[in-house]
Amino acid sequence: MYKLTKKDWQLSENEVTSKELFDKRRNFLKLGAASLVASGSVMQALAKQSLPIKNLSFKEDKNPNNLKLNSYEQITSHNNFYEFTTNQKRVKDLAHTLNTKNWTIEVDGLVEKPMTLDFDDLLKKFALEERIYRFRCVEGWSMVVPWVGFELSKLIKYLKPLSSAKYIRFETLFDDDMFPDQRNMVFKAIDYPYVEGLRMDEAMNELTLMAVGLYGSSMPKQNGAPIRLIVPWKYGFKSIKSIARISFTDKQPLNTWQKENPKEYGFYANVNPNVDHPRWSQAKERVLGKFFKQDTLMFNGYEKQVAHLYKGMDLTKEF
Repeated sequence: MYKLTKKDWQLSENEVTSKELFDKRRNFLKLGAASLVASGSVMQALAKQSLPIKNLSFKEDKNPNNLKLNSYEQITSHNNFYEFTTNQKRVKDLAHTLNTKNWTIEVDGLVEKPMTLDFDDLLKKFALEERIYRFRCVEGWSMVVPWVGFELSKLIKYLKPLSSAKYIRFETLFDDDMFPDQRNMVFKAIDYPYVEGLRMDEAMNELTLMAVGLYGSSMPKQNGAPIRLIVPWKYGFKSIKSIARISFTDKQPLNTWQKENPKEYGFYANVNPNVDHPRWSQAKERVLGKFFKQDTLMFNGYEKQVAHLYKGMDLTKEF
């Protein structure tokens, strides 16, 4: 039995909109899958909860705060994943083409030893924990998600980048058999593969997560299976999905949306109510499932943990 140390950024499992669903999941895990397999009740229990088949073993986030978590249905039914479609509601219906079996991640650049990581090996190597985070899209909507994963800093330490590495660059898988928009020869939504990046100090921050699941189960395909980045103080497009390459570099990566429209999207993409998108205000946000808007929080509510990373910077220019 481990003792959890309270962190001031963590949210409570009691702040769940669909508390009944969350409680069912926790109770199911406590029962122990082994005792249920023989009767077939494992599959039945998961089916009733509408959760992915694979449950994860992880350390629970038990730290109290006052924020309601969105339901599993909301989180998995409202997704930006242009590789499938620009229609947020249709992503979940098209994502079945994503095959995550035998998933690997190429590691290259300024690193002691370039390598190929096996996703299943990562799950064995790093202990998983639950992180209940706010998630804010640049489009003005938000949600709160119980991610499951491990700190990116732990992976970076394992990969041993060179001291000359100042940035970390990520790529989404490029496979036009799986992603229909990647094989669109005329009107691609964006240039592929999708690219994102972080400064090394951002990547090493304890909030930055490599997420492999949500609601205690493996990552749904529409949410970026099998592994994605979560940077809770930045707009959602920084949290790249279905990662297939990690590169260490001494140059700031040109991320996809900055490449597509540099006047509207920058490298940092920190949530900032005082810096509007050229076409809409960022002062307010609408939580999925709610009618009225609420105030946007600086750094999405994580100012205490990350503001020091940007000391002396003009955030109206470095957006």
